[in-house]
Amino acid sequence: MTSAADTAPAAPRAKRDRTHYLYIAVIAAVAVGIAVGLIAPDFAVELKPIGTGFVNLIKMMISPIIFCTIVLGIGSVRKAAKVGAVGGIALAYFTVMSLVALGIGLVVGNILEPGTGLAVTDAIKDAGHAQVDAEAKDTTEFLLGIIPTTIVSAFTGGEVLQTLLVALLAGFALQAMGSSGQPILRGVEHIQRLVFRILAMVMWAAPVGAFGAMAAVVGSAGLDALKSLAVLMLGFYATCFLFVFIVLASLLRIVAGMNILTLFKYLSREFLLILSTSSSESALPRVIAKMEHLGVSKPVVGITIPTGYSFNLDGTMIYMTMASLFIADAMGTPMSIGEQIPLLLFLFVASKGAAGVTGAGLATLAGGLQSHKPALVDGIGLIVGIDRFMSEARALTNFAGNAVATVLIGTWTKEIDRERVDQVLSGQVPFDEKTLLDDGHGDAEDVPEQGGEKELAKA
Repeated sequence: MTSAADTAPAAPRAKRDRTHYLYIAVIAAVAVGIAVGLIAPDFAVELKPIGTGFVNLIKMMISPIIFCTIVLGIGSVRKAAKVGAVGGIALAYFTVMSLVALGIGLVVGNILEPGTGLAVTDAIKDAGHAQVDAEAKDTTEFLLGIIPTTIVSAFTGGEVLQTLLVALLAGFALQAMGSSGQPILRGVEHIQRLVFRILAMVMWAAPVGAFGAMAAVVGSAGLDALKSLAVLMLGFYATCFLFVFIVLASLLRIVAGMNILTLFKYLSREFLLILSTSSSESALPRVIAKMEHLGVSKPVVGITIPTGYSFNLDGTMIYMTMASLFIADAMGTPMSIGEQIPLLLFLFVASKGAAGVTGAGLATLAGGLQSHKPALVDGIGLIVGIDRFMSEARALTNFAGNAVATVLIGTWTKEIDRERVDQVLSGQVPFDEKTLLDDGHGDAEDVPEQGGEKELAKA
């Protein structure tokens, strides 16, 4: 007698995820890059375009992904007020957390006083003045710069906030069109699938990009710069660690009931990508896909993450605080608390105006000091050598802050599917690395309506 189990059809074989080999290759490439940078520094510096090329490949995908994500999210939400509430909560949260990060950096910087005893030479002064970026904008220019010259130039200019504005307008317009806008939404959905598929292909170049970026960093900085500035680096890394695992972890546990290590394990490949390229932008398209897969609605993901990449720069806030105090001490002109607070509040505003500038951390610091306390610009040259190593901690902290912010804002606005979150974080619903979209697990009809009200009713 045969049992039902014997006659039942065999379950379809799950496709093997071969992308884990890709990230093993990234780790190996980083190790080789460090070795090349130490053994042949001159040759290693010449490899910088390889790393830059890979990051540029990722950046070219950012605008279309943000546009598709926001248009699909807003277009599928019935009430425009819900989107406005998400944006308002996000901006309020970003402001508070930026000020908290500034405060933590202020306390640690005053305790360590890492710049005391360093000498500033003429060469260092010249290097410092060279960092004052002519492209840095004041607040008025920054706000006007959010408006693109044309709708198309928002995509070609590489300005995230311009793309965000155009996407919001398109999403609200499609929302107002009602059923007549559905064919356009379906077309945008197909474009999104295409863009994510291209991104998945581009990711296979990650090991090459990681090798070039890491070799160039190690080759240009060398060990001497690291030794002389180790106190500042270690203090900065420790401060970022405390901010992430005390402040952010506590918020995530209290508000969302989630363990931050579980969330970071889910985002481990993105953290590795940032570590190897020193750029949080390299993980922007992937974190959008992953947070949607996690169960956060499309409107929350589409508004929180792109906006956070310009306004929620926790790591950059800590960096500017500690670097300012370090430079002031090194110049032999330590600042009193009364001088520190106005300078840091000025840098807080300036960081929003220079968010789109390449190498925003150092450029913003130099531009802010030039405008508010010009005498300190001479000391910027002291940290040029290690800025790239500090930029890794900056980028990792910024990324962690935006990932946590997405979950928190999703929880506050009840735009997160907690059952889905538990399934994803426990590994029951794996992320599709081939398409970066959920439609790899079934037909489009089987996929929960992302950003709509159906999947979020449970929350």
